[in-house]
Amino acid sequence: MGPSAVADGGGDRRPHVLYVAWGFPPSRSGGVYRALATVNAFAAAGFRVTVLTAARETFERYTGADPSLESQVRPEVTVVRIPFEWPALETDLRRWSALRMFAPDRWRERQRRRDVSSFPEVGYGPWRAPLEEAALAVHARSPVDLAVASANPSVDFTAADVLNRRHGVPYVMDYRDAWMLDVFDGGLMHPEGGRVDRLEKDLLGRAREVWFVNEPIRDWHARRHPDVAARMHVVANGFDPEFAPRPRLAPPDGSRPLTFGYIGTLSRKVPLHEFTQGWATARSTHPDLGLARAEVWGHLGYFSIPSSAMLRLVESHAGDGLTYHGPVPKTELRDVYDRFDALLLLLGAGRYVTSGKVFEYAATGLPIVSLHDPVNAAADVLRGYPLWFPVTGLSTEEISDALGAAAAAARRADAGTREACAAFAEQYRRDLQLRPRLQALADLPGRRTSTGAPVGEHA
Repeated sequence: MGPSAVADGGGDRRPHVLYVAWGFPPSRSGGVYRALATVNAFAAAGFRVTVLTAARETFERYTGADPSLESQVRPEVTVVRIPFEWPALETDLRRWSALRMFAPDRWRERQRRRDVSSFPEVGYGPWRAPLEEAALAVHARSPVDLAVASANPSVDFTAADVLNRRHGVPYVMDYRDAWMLDVFDGGLMHPEGGRVDRLEKDLLGRAREVWFVNEPIRDWHARRHPDVAARMHVVANGFDPEFAPRPRLAPPDGSRPLTFGYIGTLSRKVPLHEFTQGWATARSTHPDLGLARAEVWGHLGYFSIPSSAMLRLVESHAGDGLTYHGPVPKTELRDVYDRFDALLLLLGAGRYVTSGKVFEYAATGLPIVSLHDPVNAAADVLRGYPLWFPVTGLSTEEISDALGAAAAAARRADAGTREACAAFAEQYRRDLQLRPRLQALADLPGRRTSTGAPVGEHA
């Protein structure tokens, strides 16, 4: 559907929200569930919603797609798809230039310069022009009262920016990650005072609200931009009740081996090697783990083709009961969770690192083994969960001991403990995380007349 397909609001007096997200269904990226839930929440709260996103082909060709997610978008939401070119990931040699064929290093450097010429984001920068054009076309057909841009990629912010500059439309910046902050090591991703730094400061200064996924990331930005701190809020990812696993309130059949499970995307930052060593040791050491299995579901790496190095590592431990099962559609997640007796939470190190998966894990009521740096922000979420088994370090022995303790709990935890786990998770329902922000945005100061003229002042 192109920009011309956006329906004219006509006499519809509901405020019109433009939601901008490169990764929207059928994308299978980690942030797609946040985007889907936010759009549906706005629509359910009485907003008229238009989404700007990339074409389906983008996800089908480059990153992998989950077609089942499209059916979860509320029918009243208008989705506008814009073509997105990704030359660096093009595998069709018929589309390669002679320069790329015979001088690939020169081609990559030239492509990098082209990528960042209009916006400083390699791979995504060229999307700025079509994104801004599409945003302006949506506004021309049906004036936008609020823009919400969800990054990454950060180029998504440009659609909100152009509407604010030209038409005074207020906007929300929804950070799934961070732009300047390296969430893994706490350093800077871009030079102080550089192009990205200046852009971010300008955008933050004009934003009506800024959303972050956890308190550590919000605090970092608040210290860096104290004049914007009052407009910065935490909107945790949470779990989606319609997809959430069913709480397991009874122990597994004692006659069969335990099954541990991981669902999600494994990146190179995840301690997969350390886990495999700890798992092999635990399986041969702890009686409750005799013949136990560990299943990995999801993606090995960020792209549609699994990381060959990760796949080899997993397959090398097939004799230890470790298997890889590939991606699972969101609509089938409950059935996959039903296979597990305990859960594996593998995350990269870093104070600012969190995961949308942690909330979904908590909803199961199952033992959760945190196989990540203890200062990781996910620990803040799980602290107080009755069946949480965090490692104190990533040595083989420490991982083995945590797995053994979780296995014992999987066998012997009573119904009361499991019910307490499910009750603990209720606070992290995604609709509860979004509700305060939607309530705050319900009375938009930029409500418009039927002619499209702004009414009142914009924040």
